Amino acid sequence: MEAIPVSASLVIIGNEVLSGRTKDANLAYLGAQLAEMGIRMMEVRIVPDIEDRIIEAVKALSARYTYVFTTGGIGPTHDDITAACIAKAFDVRLIRHPEAMRVLAAHYAASGAEFNDARKKMAEVPEGAVLVDNPVSKAPGFRIANVYVFAGIPRVMQAMFESIRHELTKGAPIESRTVSCRLGEGTLAAGLGAVQQRYADIDIGSYPYFVAGGFGVSLVLRGTDTDRLQQAADEVRALIRDLGGEPLEGEPQRDAPQPAA
Repeated sequence: MEAIPVSASLVIIGNEVLSGRTKDANLAYLGAQLAEMGIRMMEVRIVPDIEDRIIEAVKALSARYTYVFTTGGIGPTHDDITAACIAKAFDVRLIRHPEAMRVLAAHYAASGAEFNDARKKMAEVPEGAVLVDNPVSKAPGFRIANVYVFAGIPRVMQAMFESIRHELTKGAPIESRTVSCRLGEGTLAAGLGAVQQRYADIDIGSYPYFVAGGFGVSLVLRGTDTDRLQQAADEVRALIRDLGGEPLEGEPQRDAPQPAA
């Protein structure tokens, strides 16, 4: 019996990401980590610091996927509204979590900084939520139902993810094969589409590249059935040869940059 896919989605929250001021690094990390666990990242949304947009995204994705991860918006300032929005999405009260208050109070006492109302805001979570440990800066994330709420700072987000990794249900391992060639996508398109139709259970992506020696395409095949994956990769290699190309295993060898004359 085929394993039920374990799926995930990500909501990146913050005007600073949409404006281009902050370049998101969390998707690449989270997508790679989940793939290693057999969890498929199926959808990503980037939403502004607007209450109804955050609520709509979280409710929709929570109903659709095994896990939802959010990043950003759990700091001490006026635009950090994620916790309050998640509480509204699940129709529960926003509370100051006693353990979060204890951890933060101890942290600021040790640092000599005032534990003021703004900092106490970082202890607010939806009622019934479970805290997610933050070994970097102490202000916790949290989980409610299938939604994990993380900080936006990559180092902190990664530490939070590591603290909950063991809780996640793993899926079937996702393997990949990469076959590259010096043919154009337009040359490959028809035959590659036919291969994809024959292997609907295998994800086949086409990624063009340009190097000093010319252009080419990397064809990446991903799936959970090793035999089917190998068969599909063999057909892709045969297609490349039939079209006059030479299949190359893995990513292309990029030409080293030339020193200035």
